[in-house]
Amino acid sequence: MPLRAHLAELRNRILLILAGLVAGAVGGWFLFDPAFAALQQPLLDVAGRDDALVTVNFAGIASALDMRFRVAFFLGLIVSSPWWLYQVWAFIAPGLTGREKRYTAGFLGAAIPLFALGVGAAWFMFPQAVTILTDFRPDGTAQLLDAQLYLNFAMRLLIAFGLAFVFPVVMVALTWLGVVPWRVWLRGWRWAVLIIFIFTAIMTPTPDAVMMTLMAIPMIALYFGAIGIGALRGRGRSKERE
Repeated sequence: MPLRAHLAELRNRILLILAGLVAGAVGGWFLFDPAFAALQQPLLDVAGRDDALVTVNFAGIASALDMRFRVAFFLGLIVSSPWWLYQVWAFIAPGLTGREKRYTAGFLGAAIPLFALGVGAAWFMFPQAVTILTDFRPDGTAQLLDAQLYLNFAMRLLIAFGLAFVFPVVMVALTWLGVVPWRVWLRGWRWAVLIIFIFTAIMTPTPDAVMMTLMAIPMIALYFGAIGIGALRGRGRSKERE
């Protein structure tokens, strides 16, 4: 395909991706109220339990509008992810062999549910994290949380765990491509477990070791699962060479 045709194809795919993001953001705009209600519910539960003023505060005159835009874009990015991932795949697929196409489709097919699983795990942990953090408030005081900081905290938590759950797919891809042998991942399992626990300790801003451990266990299981898949692939290649 000539260079001009490649550039035209890239332009079309980018336009399709932007159209999908806009459509998802429009849907996210109308989903803002239930999404914000779900984000605010842990604070309302704490306020009702302690009979105290614990709520989100919009400091600026345009803060509420800005937060609505951010939530709409975030929801649109998540909802439209299958669409824009397909557009990326459709752009690079013509240059791949049949086997590479199957591998790439398999990696994408595993990455999307794993990302959703990570986001779901973070969402499950979010109310407990908010409750524990607000419990440090002295008795008889109010706590007004800046809306932007509160939203950034929630988004960082969801995205971080979503990407962490996708990392095993990257491990498998690197192993199957021959970049990192599966034995290297296995030899470094102690460092991997330590890094996972440090990651969960940082991303679960609570002093609760039980919650940190509950978040670390599935990530460790995915790590060793990726090693197992890489080992099976390595044995298959050895048999092919024999």
